[in-house]
Amino acid sequence: MYFDSAITTLLVKAQAVTVPGVNLVQHVPKDWRDALLVGRLDAGAGPVPVIVANGRVRDVSRTAATVAELLNAWTGTVPPGKDLGPLDDLPITAAFDGATRLRLLAPCDLQCIKACGVTFAVSAVERVIEERARGDYAQAQAIRDALGLRVGEDIRSVRPGSTSAMRLKDALIADGLWSQYLEVAIGPDAEVFTKAPVLAAVGWGDWIGVRSESQWNNPEPEIVLACDAHGRIVGASLGNDVNLRDIEGRSALLLGKAKDNNASCAIGPFIRLFDSRFSLDTVRSAVISLEVHGADDYRLEGASSMSLISRDPHELVEQTLSQHQYPDGFMLFLGTMFAPTQDRDSPGRGFTHKTGDVVRVRSPALGVLENKVTSSQLAPPWTLGITGLMRNLAQRGLLTDGSQVDR
Repeated sequence: MYFDSAITTLLVKAQAVTVPGVNLVQHVPKDWRDALLVGRLDAGAGPVPVIVANGRVRDVSRTAATVAELLNAWTGTVPPGKDLGPLDDLPITAAFDGATRLRLLAPCDLQCIKACGVTFAVSAVERVIEERARGDYAQAQAIRDALGLRVGEDIRSVRPGSTSAMRLKDALIADGLWSQYLEVAIGPDAEVFTKAPVLAAVGWGDWIGVRSESQWNNPEPEIVLACDAHGRIVGASLGNDVNLRDIEGRSALLLGKAKDNNASCAIGPFIRLFDSRFSLDTVRSAVISLEVHGADDYRLEGASSMSLISRDPHELVEQTLSQHQYPDGFMLFLGTMFAPTQDRDSPGRGFTHKTGDVVRVRSPALGVLENKVTSSQLAPPWTLGITGLMRNLAQRGLLTDGSQVDR
């Protein structure tokens, strides 16, 4: 019978050792003992897909070597695997504390990581401000005051792609207020982009990275859908779509540079699978809160209500799939209404991250995604790509047909 020996060794040692640092069990869903959670653990030998069911952790790597494989085959029944014990007995702590010996990785692996932008009215207005300010935070407040509530109130009242939305578009063009961001906010086509390469996302308790030259940036707390190869939505997680407002504000063509950097995409702590207790309707009514605690004693709090999203999650999934296939499935960030304008330092400068910020994205049914801010240059480099993962799985004897393995 196979199971990860590195994890087992840690579990034995943990019986007599108290591990310091931020503990994972503090940040799981409130009803975690009744939830179905999918994640990945690594004790140094390589990623291990696990399912948490009835509060116990099961290594399912012999049934599904990757989370992508697990979700593509998901039928609602927990597959066989090695019982690693209760979740609250595992010595999983935050990597940014420097004390962890058992890491919780991002809960996805071979899935493409996609993201939707400008899906809330508030964020649409802020994107227009970034564009008009050309990424200069010093001009943002004056532009915000000049726009007033006109654009925000109008776009809240229309359904994207509708006749009334097109009439609003004509009126905004006539007023000189039209923007490419409003096109995707109220037009027929959603903004869907690639947030990060496969395997590049960081997980709970890890460092998140901001490009060192960025002077205006913020976290983006979001729900992330987990979809299989056919676009079936099988669960959801929390995400932080780290955003560089100055770089994207200079030009929308710099979206890739603003969004895709080392450690700039965080997902976790787990993917919660849909069941009788948790469904897409739970996602539709969820509130996602954000806390930023700075080493300078700065505090920022905010929240996004999914009930205010302009496009239903199903529509965003359908638009992602409209002309593309994802044989390993995909993770889809649904967007955020959170765009902080609260001044952190001097008046009019607004919010931007500082090294050492602790960021918590929270929703009761999904738990808490906690990370600490550093620069993308100083964050641990991304080293395990697809080739490395395949080689690692082969070395561990996991690239086999799970149905033929003797248990």
